[in-house]
Amino acid sequence: MTNKKGFTTTLLHSDRLKKPEHGALHKPIHTSVTFGYDDVQDLVNVFQNKASGFAYSRQGNPTVNALEHKVTQMENGFATVCFATGMAAISSTIIALIKNGDHIISSSYLFGNTRSIFQSFIDMGLDITFTDATSAENIKAGLKHNTKMVFVETIANPATQIADMEAIGRLCEEKGILYMVDNTMTTPYLFKPINVKASLVINSLTKYIGGHGNALGGSVTDTGLFNWLNFANINEVYKKQVKPETLGVTQIRKKGLRDAGGTLAPEAAHSISIGSETLALRMDRACNNAKALANYFEAHPNIKKVFYPGLAHHPQHEMAKRLFANFGSLMSIELDESIDCFAFLNKLQLVVKSSNLGDTRTLAIPVAHTIFNELGPEKRAEMGISDNMIRLSIGIEDLEDLLGDFGEALA
Repeated sequence: MTNKKGFTTTLLHSDRLKKPEHGALHKPIHTSVTFGYDDVQDLVNVFQNKASGFAYSRQGNPTVNALEHKVTQMENGFATVCFATGMAAISSTIIALIKNGDHIISSSYLFGNTRSIFQSFIDMGLDITFTDATSAENIKAGLKHNTKMVFVETIANPATQIADMEAIGRLCEEKGILYMVDNTMTTPYLFKPINVKASLVINSLTKYIGGHGNALGGSVTDTGLFNWLNFANINEVYKKQVKPETLGVTQIRKKGLRDAGGTLAPEAAHSISIGSETLALRMDRACNNAKALANYFEAHPNIKKVFYPGLAHHPQHEMAKRLFANFGSLMSIELDESIDCFAFLNKLQLVVKSSNLGDTRTLAIPVAHTIFNELGPEKRAEMGISDNMIRLSIGIEDLEDLLGDFGEALA
């Protein structure tokens, strides 16, 4: 099977083609923490990056490795490192690659916990500038002599702003700056950040890729586009041990995964891997549901505003049409001031009140009171988050049932 196959076909047969034990169709769950060698030189070679293999599951495990291979295939990338959560992937990658005195430019429209960990890095002395990434000119204006990384999300959570990713990619390539793109909201099925020259791609595997709300996980994928030999922060030891193209992923695995310890458990890796096989099917259904619901909310008198890239009035609608295979299944609605958002949510019978997203089930949460509560009213206002905003992660239920539930709650 040498010809390139379709997205779902590739995922379905990813494990099998690697010849897992006993002819299994999926890579089995390896729960061993450590791995033994008959010849100690083989163990030493693994430690010194002279041979592939496993020594200690904090930094590598056969089951997790199979998932890493699958994520790399999804992203058309070079190599992937998996973590216990998406937040572990983000924070560990920055710990691994960025030093005190370096500067990061980040989109100001960020998931609340990402904004929180970036603030923690600022408190520790790291220089991070937040800017409106819907225009690459804002990124360009924020560049400093010590800028080492630009960080954006494909679709912002919860107000769905879309970064000017093509122009930012060209700028980062020209300046030799790491370009990290969080692809969680779009997934590799709807969008591949390698196409906008991303250096590193983040995915919260907990969300759409795992898809069933039953396992936590995260990943960072090296696209292979960045020249790590020109990156000043690479450890000299790794330069002597590994090929130039593997310098970034080696340092992330060693300095990020091994040292920070955000290890993905093999049981979770196996669950995510199985869930990923139906990613395309689930996303098609969820995106179709989301588009229909966005149109319904748009016409409803009790909804003041709908935030969804699939609507023609969305500020980045044309960009979303160009970049993405579909508009995703995350949206937010702002209720009319006359509607109490808690009362509305409590009337929902089918939709689950929950903080997660990317589940098979439709989930709803009042944004200002929960996931963005710590930011305070001023920063929420800057991000376009009102007290009556509700984030919706649309699932794969039958559309008529969702319309009925929302209709009764809004009546």
